Amino acid sequence: MQKQWRVAILDMYEGVPNEGMRCIRDIVRHYANEHQLLLQMDEFEVRMDGQMADLSYDLYISTGGPGSPVDSEGSEWERKFFGLMGDIEQWNATQEPKKHVFLICHSYQIYCRHHGLGEVCLRKSPAFGVFPVHKTDAGKSEAVFSQLNDPFYIVDSRNWQVIGINQDKINAMGAKVLAIEKERPHVPLERATMAIRFNDYCVGTQFHPEADATGMLKYLKKDQKKTQVIAAHGDEKYYSMLEQLDDPDKILYTHDHLLPAFFQQAATLVES
Repeated sequence: MQKQWRVAILDMYEGVPNEGMRCIRDIVRHYANEHQLLLQMDEFEVRMDGQMADLSYDLYISTGGPGSPVDSEGSEWERKFFGLMGDIEQWNATQEPKKHVFLICHSYQIYCRHHGLGEVCLRKSPAFGVFPVHKTDAGKSEAVFSQLNDPFYIVDSRNWQVIGINQDKINAMGAKVLAIEKERPHVPLERATMAIRFNDYCVGTQFHPEADATGMLKYLKKDQKKTQVIAAHGDEKYYSMLEQLDDPDKILYTHDHLLPAFFQQAATLVES
């Protein structure tokens, strides 16, 4: 008999067209098929419609999204979102099987802001390109990162960042910083925090581990986006990124290994 796997996707895109939802669906479906799981995958439009999952799911993926991760503080949809996160934490403290959460980009930023783990702020200039991300000591022993190189590569396209980590609050939560932004010796700015394990059952990344070459190529080849990128970063940067998207050791490798490792760890923890 196939084991049922119930997955909730918390859609933070606020109706903005994107490739993230397709990528997440594809990765979840591929994992379910590969491991012969009977998948139930439901989506919840969080920011526009105020939809929210309940506690009946095994795994929750909360997506990236547009706009400010600061201005929504106190909104009704945030109240519902953090209510669910609190309910999951309470469940995991006393109940079985454990429920697992992965927070991507916008979700990661608002979670860090809500818990006061660091400063969520605008970057001096938007990040754009294929960049290396470096593991911390905790990241080097993190199961979700176990199949990734150090550094590993990500697509970075964001205006916001989490810096100035409050180590006291991190320690009080039992959290661990797993990865940080590439070192830029010529730039006198603090390196952003790129991934955190918030607790035994919740991980978040500043970047998009679901990003694939197909989606990024489609996005970058749109006339308007191509014009914007070249105007902001130059022809060389634009065409360099197109080339790197096809490198099997960079974005493709992160796409194929990070979220599947999270799924596998969640399954292992449930079984144990």
